[in-house]
Amino acid sequence: MKPTNDRVVIKSAPAEEKTSGGIIIPDTAKEKPQRGEVIAVGPGKKDEPMTVTVGDTVLYGKYAGQEVTIDGNDYLIMREDDILVVI
Repeated sequence: MKPTNDRVVIKSAPAEEKTSGGIIIPDTAKEKPQRGEVIAVGPGKKDEPMTVTVGDTVLYGKYAGQEVTIDGNDYLIMREDDILVVI
């Protein structure tokens, strides 16, 4: 996959299965993860180079990006501006 312009492809971290107290979370109550690993990075805009690189772990907004499934794997495609923090 090669994203265009200022887009990045992110593989979301798996949703948490248990709480810190050990309670198992049912599928209907799991929250969408807000953390993931950058898989691919576009070239950036004309005068703005990209600041994230492949392999970075990032935090992003809850409803950021477009979800896609490729070869059975779930990915998010979003603009670099939607990334809040590089961890």
